[in-house]
Amino acid sequence: MTEGGPSPGIAEPLAGPRLAVDVARHADTWVEAGITDAVLERAARAALATIPALPSGNYEIAVVLTDNAEMRALNRTWRGKDAPTNVLSFPASEALGGAPFLGDVVLAYETSLKESREDNFTLSDHVSHLVVHGVLHLLGFDHQTEEEAERMEAIERKALATLGIADPYVEERETSVSELSS
Repeated sequence: MTEGGPSPGIAEPLAGPRLAVDVARHADTWVEAGITDAVLERAARAALATIPALPSGNYEIAVVLTDNAEMRALNRTWRGKDAPTNVLSFPASEALGGAPFLGDVVLAYETSLKESREDNFTLSDHVSHLVVHGVLHLLGFDHQTEEEAERMEAIERKALATLGIADPYVEERETSVSELSS
């Protein structure tokens, strides 16, 4: 830095939380589908950026890309549900090493692909939504009650909008409104 401030053309580091994303691929189908580390990183960082109360600093997560068979085993072991699901989050109990490790977000390929087709989203957009959703769980958000679900969905919408991804809940809201007016 020069006496007059930063050198021309060199940006100051952004304030706020910073996130390192480690990606583990347990299924080759994710590579074949074109889901890149960059897509996953952008989605995770968008989720983190939407949480205003999160202290500045360095954070870390792992995103595990797997298949339905592994996801079914995880879901059975950790949630007692003998079926695959789209995303599971495993919050870390404490920081490991340097940056606070928030936990793991695990995605199942076949379930994610099926849902993206059913909902008429690109796989990349749907996966981005699932990563945002999973990261919010790592940060303590949940959707067990209607109030919690509305709060979490609002944050998801905000994060996805920063990525240029359409609201995944718009049809759900339209259905609820039409049911109320019936």
